Amino acid sequence: MILEASWEVCNKMGGIYTVLSSRADIMSQRHTDHLVFIGPLLAGDADALPLDFVETDEGWLGSWLTDQAPSLGLRVRVGRWAVPGEPPVVLVDFRPLWETKDDLFFEIWRAYGLESDKGYGDYDESCLFALAASRVMQSIVSWRGDETNIALFNEWQTAMGLLYLKLHAPEIHTLFITHATTVGRSIAGNDKELYAWMSHYDGDQMARELGVEAKHSVEKLAAHEATVFATVSKLTAREAEQLLGRRPIVLPNGFHVGYSPLAAPLLAKRRRARRLLAEVASKLYHAPITEEAFFVSLGGRYEYRNKGIDLFIESLHAFALKYRGSRPVVAFLLVPAWEAGARRDLHYLLTHPAEEQTQPLQYPCLTHWLYNTEHDRAVCHIRHRGLDHPEGRVKVVFVPCYLNGIDGIFDETYYDLLSGMDLTIYPSYYEPWGYTPLESIRYGVPTITTNLAGFGLWAEDEESKAPYAEAPYPPVHVVERTDTNVDEAIATIAELIRVQVALPKEQALAQRKLAYTLAKEADWKHFYRHYEQAYEMMS
Repeated sequence: MILEASWEVCNKMGGIYTVLSSRADIMSQRHTDHLVFIGPLLAGDADALPLDFVETDEGWLGSWLTDQAPSLGLRVRVGRWAVPGEPPVVLVDFRPLWETKDDLFFEIWRAYGLESDKGYGDYDESCLFALAASRVMQSIVSWRGDETNIALFNEWQTAMGLLYLKLHAPEIHTLFITHATTVGRSIAGNDKELYAWMSHYDGDQMARELGVEAKHSVEKLAAHEATVFATVSKLTAREAEQLLGRRPIVLPNGFHVGYSPLAAPLLAKRRRARRLLAEVASKLYHAPITEEAFFVSLGGRYEYRNKGIDLFIESLHAFALKYRGSRPVVAFLLVPAWEAGARRDLHYLLTHPAEEQTQPLQYPCLTHWLYNTEHDRAVCHIRHRGLDHPEGRVKVVFVPCYLNGIDGIFDETYYDLLSGMDLTIYPSYYEPWGYTPLESIRYGVPTITTNLAGFGLWAEDEESKAPYAEAPYPPVHVVERTDTNVDEAIATIAELIRVQVALPKEQALAQRKLAYTLAKEADWKHFYRHYEQAYEMMS
């Protein structure tokens, strides 16, 4: 029996949602009737359930709901996760545990010395969910009576559940997966040099200095108490060993690749996306931009340094200074920010194509208004570098919203727009794995990433083999990035953009085909064996 808990089960917040939802298909195939995901029930009694949760009481989980779940004293809903594989899911409401929070945290302190009183922000909420999830696991295991049971816990948010389970059901084997260490992310996010001084950092000391002591402590305890401790790349394994004090195994992140981007359905999506991208950019800038333009993008969380947004804008600026071509270059920054709604003026122009437009829109770099437009870091950076000038050779369009198909401007998903790009750039400083460049090549879009991304290291190794080694234009460009070579990295990325813009159509098509070929090597059907090896380590 495989039981997996995460804050992002039926709750899309970031990359872990992609990990679990894409892995669910192969897990459903390999563990038929012996798999359940556990996530937070955030909806109240009168609220709508998550769109990707299909409630049903069929099968053994429905019987458990009737026979055993009431004894938990927690509100639970059971059903299927509406992702490939449609795995069984339990959503549990952890809020009743607030009443006994002090007693629960005291029990964990007495057993492990964890000082939860140093937690703040989302610490309490996450830990209470973890405890509720572990109770669900214990109940299911007791009710089913399977001979071997393995519980997977993702990130520090579920770490306390692992500690609780070891106390109350030590016969259940546990796998703790840290996708990024709390301290490592904090060091990078606070503009400190993570890699140059990695071997000198003390995790406990840095946690105190950066104010993340409780999160780090529960993460470190789970790493040491788990039957097996894992992370997602060799890069993060080094970080975890240094900051958490235990060497993890590596479970690289795969993807549900699907059919070719050159198949008719995705080609049609690509054409539609390019028309839409061109239309939005031309209305914003009042410029003759068509679908023949060169479209480039960066997507992900708004972590300015960690995700390389700073280098993205600086590289575009460096490229623009030397670019003399006639093909328009439009860069899309697809990063959710403090968005205040879709622009009505832009929406009006898009829905009234016959309306005569006489000038660019105010703030032509924005598709949606921000609550802090004048002070937003990306907007200020774009304007500082002149990448919002209607006459500029390179134009930037900042899309500061979640692309979920109902944003009010594009009304398409992130993946739909991604399929229309010519190039993606992810010059990350801190990226334990890096789903965005993998998603890019899955859609046949060549990408630029760095050697500070786990995916970048994997791609670099794969591209040393045939047929990628012989290709004149590899689908993944891995840029060397260190704590001290920012200018060199910017110059390298600018040159790569120039090469890609000038690529003949035949070469660009060959590169797109090769991108998809490489993406298939990262399909979960290849990568899930690492998890199965981890399970064998527990037997």
